[in-house]
Order: sequence, then structure tokens, then C-alpha cells
Amino acid sequence: MQLGVFLNRQGAVEVAVEAERLGYAMALVPEGFRSDAVSVLGAVAARTERIGLASGVMQIPGRPPVMAALTAATLDQLSGGRFRLGLGVSNPDVSLGWYGVPFERPLERTREYVDVVRLALTGDPVRYAGKHFQLPPEGTDEAAHLIAAAVRKDLPVLLAGVGKRSLELAGEIADGWIGVFAPPWRIAESLKHVQTGRERAGLGLEGFEVMPSISIGLGDDLETAAEPLRHYYANFLGLGSKEKSIYYALAVRMGFEEQAAEVHRLRSEGDRAAAARAVPLEFIDQTALLGTPERIARRMAEYAAAGVTVLGLTLLAPTVEEQLATVRAAARALELAGV
Repeated sequence: MQLGVFLNRQGAVEVAVEAERLGYAMALVPEGFRSDAVSVLGAVAARTERIGLASGVMQIPGRPPVMAALTAATLDQLSGGRFRLGLGVSNPDVSLGWYGVPFERPLERTREYVDVVRLALTGDPVRYAGKHFQLPPEGTDEAAHLIAAAVRKDLPVLLAGVGKRSLELAGEIADGWIGVFAPPWRIAESLKHVQTGRERAGLGLEGFEVMPSISIGLGDDLETAAEPLRHYYANFLGLGSKEKSIYYALAVRMGFEEQAAEVHRLRSEGDRAAAARAVPLEFIDQTALLGTPERIARRMAEYAAAGVTVLGLTLLAPTVEEQLATVRAAARALELAGV
């Protein structure tokens, strides 16, 4: 198992350079509340040489698939062939509220989206007749053709997913899976569904990236270590409606329905500080790396045993100096874990 790091906009370049020095395998950039992924990835590509780069993840509703392919090809060229395209459908309320894109049939839409991206990355004209994407549309014969970008048809595509069917789809059509809020036991459980998808495509798990996003907090006691993570957790648990939120549903499946409902209520009422305080420590501890390097090392060993190939650390420390200290402590923990 290797380490990856999910970068914040603040300090992204400094942290990526240090992670590269420490031997991290991957630097990923999420997008949403803090920033888009592409701008940060471009800055990081210019200042690093070896570390793999990935969007973690670009939001499918935010870009037409040909633009996603063009962006991926450009970042791959700028980074010297180090880029992986991470994609996710986002949350129903974000898809509609942020981008004006309906969320109906998200898995079907994702399958077609990846089809179009892969077709564009071959360098051939993009002609595609699907239920959600028809390119070129009626009324024009001007097919997209990425002749100005250096395309790589085997550029890896990673899919984010939480539910059974999304995991199966990732296994079937993608080169890797990006998870979230995943304790080691859920990684092992999720990989059973990924395996189903791989078998459907006539493939095995060899070479398939298993790359969960795991928050990390340092401290001699768990409360101190968890404190910088609380607002992050509250944002996800309180996002949109309870009925549509994949993150809320995940907390319920993990046995935290009553606590998640309270977090959601408080955030909906605008009391973000109280919502953060209401996130149960046990939920954070199950789905994050908390404590000293020695305690974190034991947890890393559990993730390795569950099948993780790249453990993606989500940095939530408030300063760049603290983020740098975190990536160094995590590298030490991985050595202690011996995995």
C-alpha cells in the first residue's frame, strides 16, 4: 500500500512537493466547496516531477464529457503523462442546485459519460448515440475531435462510488475506485461489489486502484485529533435533503442515524458550529485516521489488509505548516505499519 494526499487549495503546491519528496504515490485534488480541481492540478503539475496526479473528483454534472476529456488530455500532457481522471456524479442536490443538471439515472449517465470521454481520448471524431448524450446532436455534423491536445487512449479513469451498484459500475468500466468515509471493514465489503463488476467485464482486480479518501487528524487524544475534521463531516452529513444525500444514507447504514439527523437539522437551521459539535466522535474515528503516528500506523495496516492500494489522506489542518507536519507524520506511520 502507498500513500496519496488530497490537496487543499491553500498550500497545495507546497504540500505536493513535500509529498513527492517523501515518496507519496499520488496527489489528488477534489472540487466543490473550496475550489475547482483543474486550476490546482495545473499549478501542482508545474512544480512536481514524479508524483502521480488525479482529480479527486471532477464533478460529472459540471462538465460535458468532451470538455472533461480535453481537460484530462491537457493535464496529462502538462504533467508528462502522470494524470488520472477521477470522476463522480456528486450529490443530487448539488447536481441540480449547482449545475442545473437533473440527477435521474446517474449510473446510466455515468456509463455514457465515460464512454464519450474514452472515445474522445482515442483522438477519433466523437460520434455517440446514447440516451443522455447524442454527439453531434441533430442539426449539425460538427463532431468533436481532440486534434489540438496530445491524447492518450489508455489514460486511467477512476470513479467515485458509495452504493452497491455504483461500486459494480466502477469495477466494470473504470481503472480504479475512489471511496469516502470508509472504515477498513467497509473497504473489504465494497471490493466484493467491485469484483462483481470486474467479473462482468471479464477482468480481475490486478492493476485496479483502490483509493479511499480518508481524513487524518493528529493529536495525543482523539478529541483533539478530531477537532479540525468536524466541520468537514458536518458539511457532508448536512448536504441537501436527507432523502437524497448519499453521505447521510451512508452514516445511517453505519448505525449513526439519530446522530446524523441531528447534524442535518442543525446545519439546515444555519448553525454550522453546533452541527460540527454534534458529529459523533465514533463516526469520525471509524472513518478517519486519528491520534499519534503509532495509532495511525495500526489503522493503516488494517486498510492495507482490506485491499487498499493507495491510501488517500484528506488534510483538514487549518495551516500549511500543520498540513506539512501531517504528511510527514503519515509517512512515518506508514513505515511503522510495515505495509
